Amino acid sequence: MPSAPSATAQENAPQKQPPANDSKPSAASPAQARSQKPNQELKPGENTQPPAENGKPPAPTASPAASTTPAATPAQSAAPAAPGTPQLEDPPKSTADDPVATIVRYANEVRVIFTVTDKRGRYIKDLKRDDFRVLDDRKPADRINSFHSETDLPLQVGLLIDASNSIRDRFKFEQEAAIEFLNSIVRPSYDQAMTVGFDSTPDVTQDFTDNTELLSKGVRSLKAGGGTAMYDALYYACRDKLMKREQTGPVRRAIILLSDGDDNSSHVTREESIEMAQRAEVIVYTISTNITGSKTKSDKVLERIAEATGGRAFFPFQIRDVTDAFASIQEELRSQYAMTYRPADFVADGHFRTIEILAQQKAFHVRTRKGYYAYAPKR
Repeated sequence: MPSAPSATAQENAPQKQPPANDSKPSAASPAQARSQKPNQELKPGENTQPPAENGKPPAPTASPAASTTPAATPAQSAAPAAPGTPQLEDPPKSTADDPVATIVRYANEVRVIFTVTDKRGRYIKDLKRDDFRVLDDRKPADRINSFHSETDLPLQVGLLIDASNSIRDRFKFEQEAAIEFLNSIVRPSYDQAMTVGFDSTPDVTQDFTDNTELLSKGVRSLKAGGGTAMYDALYYACRDKLMKREQTGPVRRAIILLSDGDDNSSHVTREESIEMAQRAEVIVYTISTNITGSKTKSDKVLERIAEATGGRAFFPFQIRDVTDAFASIQEELRSQYAMTYRPADFVADGHFRTIEILAQQKAFHVRTRKGYYAYAPKR
């Protein structure tokens, strides 16, 4: 699924390949990331990852300047195009004299997953292509190329659980609710999920599998303690796990993020983690572990992440409501639409292009990701 209609993969430095299980990325700073040697010229499809050293995958790296607006630079958070991205037959490549090798892939479609609800929040599942209008960068799309009601796509789900000291009070109950969710949503030989705990670093306790018993063990093996690097964990899960996950056809990628939203240890910013989720075409659902009974500044962070990626934020102030939040996410993942369209006046200039899908019936509400970055090829 393409992340944007003109996706550019720029690989400035080799990233270490994370091991399949029980791995923690090292906390590399942006300065350390810049000290890596430039890559050699690559060919599309080649494996660009060297073997992991000491069994540790790389930490998320990003520009040191915090990104507070959607207009990120083209080189920021660069990653390979998602599998299945439409390409020209002969994508241009950098020359041997370039200091950094660049692979450029062009796609002429945007693919979006979206949900439609009525005024009461009930899912509407029987709409057709003509029931919607699409605005890309505030202009009507040239055309809608495909439209499907996607109630049965294979799922690739990442469960990210905050294991920092700040969430100890409800940790055990949330683990059991997460296990119940995985047992109900993962279908053998069809869906896959992984479990990641994070405090100051993300820890993959169970890599992608359709075995719910292994997933349950992965959740139960999490132990609370340490700081909170939520942005790093989201960035890592999208870039190093979901974005690189092999797929043979259309899939629905989602992350369920359980946290209090109080990040105090990340190397990347909130907006950089959101951008990486958008590039990987990941819908993020957030479940707050805040038990104060009122929304906090950190809860607004969770809302921002969910809304920017087309997901929802849940605030189960009562412990028993956590199970209801998981049930709502499960229902939504089976009640969505998929659309591809061609944008009008597309320019690969690196700016953020907004997506707005409007239902012809004004009583219906459409929820999808806010947009994508139109990355330009390196000259």
